[in-house]
Amino acid sequence: MLHKVKKVLVVAAHPDDEILGCGGTIKKLTKKGVRVKTIFLSDGESSRKISHTNKVKLIESRKKSAKKAAKILKTETPIFLNYSDNQLDKLPLLTYVKDIEKIIISFKPDLIFTHSHSDLNIDHKITNNAVVTATRPIKNIVKTILFFETLSSTEWNFSNDKKFFNPNFYINVDKYLKYKLLALKEYKSELRKWPHPRSLKSVKINLKKNGSIINCEYAEAFQVGRIIV
Repeated sequence: MLHKVKKVLVVAAHPDDEILGCGGTIKKLTKKGVRVKTIFLSDGESSRKISHTNKVKLIESRKKSAKKAAKILKTETPIFLNYSDNQLDKLPLLTYVKDIEKIIISFKPDLIFTHSHSDLNIDHKITNNAVVTATRPIKNIVKTILFFETLSSTEWNFSNDKKFFNPNFYINVDKYLKYKLLALKEYKSELRKWPHPRSLKSVKINLKKNGSIINCEYAEAFQVGRIIV
């Protein structure tokens, strides 16, 4: 399937989610000449209880990290929609749907990667809802939609909701692990020490676990939202 893809859109709630979710796959695609564009709905920092000045500094720092990560993975310059962190539930869903629809219409992606709806983080859930709504099969149909896991959010949802992340699509990233980790290191402020799931060691272990399922060293796991062939 991936060999037919020419344009990919990654829709992430926060800068760093794109690397956690599909950083290895992104590099695998760009190595093959695929155009990859990334959208970030939220700034990822404005919910912190610090001064406005410090918030602005952190937001700009995170944007710089996203741009550096993009250079490592060879993606196009990221699009920052700059909505407030952990407050995507404050605005109507249609707000984000329209933003995403505009980019889909102009970019015409074959494949979209975005968050799983089962994530604990409210911004991740709303990003998923917005993408699913924006890609309803009416016009400008996106043929493939894959939901990724985000460590420290997907696996932390302990609710009784049965809609847990259930991966059924795996991508071998044996040759691209180093690029995923290099890109992730650009988000120094978001990394944690082992055994936190957002530590480099935990990320690598998770990829190894996924790889064991499909008989390779490292793999990224996805849940199919839609595949049209």
